[in-house]
Amino acid sequence: MHRMSFALINPATEERIAELEEAGVEQTDEAVARARAAFEGWRNVAPTDRARLLRRLATLVEEHLEELARIESQNVGKPIGGARAEVGMVAQVFHFYAGAVDKHYGETIPVGGGVDLTFREPLGVVGLIVPWNFPLNIASWKLGPALACGNTVVLKPAELTPLSALRLAELILDAGIPEGVVNVVVGPGRIVGQRLVEHPDVAKIGFTGSTEVGRGVMAGAAATIKRVTLELGGKSANVVFADADLEQAAAAAPYAVFDNAGQDCCARSRILVERSAYDRFGQLLIDATRNVKVGDPQDEATEMGPLISAQHRETVASFVNGEPLFRGETPLGKGFWFPCTLVEASNDDRIAREEVFGPVAALIPFADEADAIRIANDTPYGLSGSIWTENGARALRVARALDAGVLSVNSNSSVRPSTPFGGVKQSGFGRELGMHALDGYSEVKNVFVAT
Repeated sequence: MHRMSFALINPATEERIAELEEAGVEQTDEAVARARAAFEGWRNVAPTDRARLLRRLATLVEEHLEELARIESQNVGKPIGGARAEVGMVAQVFHFYAGAVDKHYGETIPVGGGVDLTFREPLGVVGLIVPWNFPLNIASWKLGPALACGNTVVLKPAELTPLSALRLAELILDAGIPEGVVNVVVGPGRIVGQRLVEHPDVAKIGFTGSTEVGRGVMAGAAATIKRVTLELGGKSANVVFADADLEQAAAAAPYAVFDNAGQDCCARSRILVERSAYDRFGQLLIDATRNVKVGDPQDEATEMGPLISAQHRETVASFVNGEPLFRGETPLGKGFWFPCTLVEASNDDRIAREEVFGPVAALIPFADEADAIRIANDTPYGLSGSIWTENGARALRVARALDAGVLSVNSNSSVRPSTPFGGVKQSGFGRELGMHALDGYSEVKNVFVAT
């Protein structure tokens, strides 16, 4: 059968950077078969040897950091500095799970008449479906725990941004991880992704993407009772109280939305500000946003690049109606650029209800602590968020009251290799990163031995 080819475009220049053949059901089935054939061998690799191989992979990522960052920057449009930081985290993730391989313990449980043991068993073949906004980073979040637990993998990168995953697959082989343990299949989600969801030999789907597509993954997995981890959309709140360090909060706020051009599921795109500080904070925020450097991703000073595609730019533009509070500038000429944009809104407006996935932030006033909690929780999503206050008791009260899986106090940082990441409500379920992720890639087996 003739396979279709498709072109990959640099979002900053609109130039073609590669052309690939599109995989379909047949290639997906072949990848699953390879993974299934490799499973028994991989699960029986001694934990110390599996750890050594993952450590070698982490070292190879470090040695090829600049190459991988350049690939990611050109394919996604990321500023090169940000791309380097992301690839650095990929290496950290593999180092972390190399250290976790032999520390995911079972238990002995006191019972009468014998000894009871639990074992952490791998699931088998897992399908990993990753998005286009952080292609290599999010792939590593899933690959690390999946491989550490002894699973084999079929990885489906986003069709728009597969180049870093393909290069990583070569490094995986160079590290000495056996053929068939990790298989990369590049093709459309409606074909390759759907086949992974339906395939009877795939034990689990780890999916990061939109809530809409996540619903389909969850529904499709029901037919074979697949395990599923879903990391979906967000509409996170950045809650700024009047007693906060307003200068610090305002200086940090733009990068909580405009990093990766706002194409971030945990972007703090609703900025909730206590009414008594609203005017002052608003001006500080405009000043800080004006300083965000938008431009050529290969320029070391650039802080924000373009959106992923012309179609996505149209979608983002549809959210901005009327005169915004602030609109920044973008380069002229080719590229899928969109300016940093601040909009005054209420929490009932579309811009505050739906995920924009672009460099647009809604500024929303609140009256007091109870009002801030009410507004922050008035969303179908619950992924991330921030709380800015100098009052420690308030910070803990509000953190416990907010419906979100990942929160930061006086910070906008959500992600660390050693700490769990994931959402509640329609932002998904299950946790990635940290030791918690290992639970999602293993089953507990209970064994009673009569004595």
